[in-house]
Amino acid sequence: MPGSDDRRRALLDHLRETVPFLPATVLEALDKVPRDRFVPGDFADHAWEDQALSIGLEQTISRPSTVARMLAAIQPTKKDTVLEVGTGTGYQTALLAELARFVFSIERLHDLGSAAAERLKALGYSNFSISIFDGGYGWPQFAPYDCIVAACASPKPPRALLTQLKEGGRMVMPVGTGRHQHLLFITRDEKGFIYTHLDKVTFVPFITDGVK
Repeated sequence: MPGSDDRRRALLDHLRETVPFLPATVLEALDKVPRDRFVPGDFADHAWEDQALSIGLEQTISRPSTVARMLAAIQPTKKDTVLEVGTGTGYQTALLAELARFVFSIERLHDLGSAAAERLKALGYSNFSISIFDGGYGWPQFAPYDCIVAACASPKPPRALLTQLKEGGRMVMPVGTGRHQHLLFITRDEKGFIYTHLDKVTFVPFITDGVK
């Protein structure tokens, strides 16, 4: 079996070929962040494969190509403040921390959120904050955000997230139910919101008590 470095390089080559308009900055972050540190030990051998993996608690870590597509859509920069909904193991949080000025991440499940915070700190990240909270309300204290990314599927974009997106900001999230989901890219200008459908996807559901 190829070593982890060979598998990582093979995954990066795969992403270059399959993800449209993948910015060099996103590819560099995908190369730098060790995905094998963010998957359960039982799945460590599959960390560099382009597949979603179970992380327990009925949650998953998304396929690298899906994460790359989402990051390519919003293209965070070192000037940007990002809101992430659905911390999970912290993998996408780490990628965002590589790309953005600061990441505010929300996780509903305490065990996942606290473990992700410790993992990120152990890897040397400090430009992030994780809140154990209902992501449907967003994080209004630090709004508006330059970018918002949600890693869970809602029947429609929660209104709280839309209102916390800065004018000129970019948002990406899966929308739909069951197997009928698509990746939605949203921008905001002075007249309102512009919606673009990017791809078919499958994510865990957005569980929230917040008003949609």
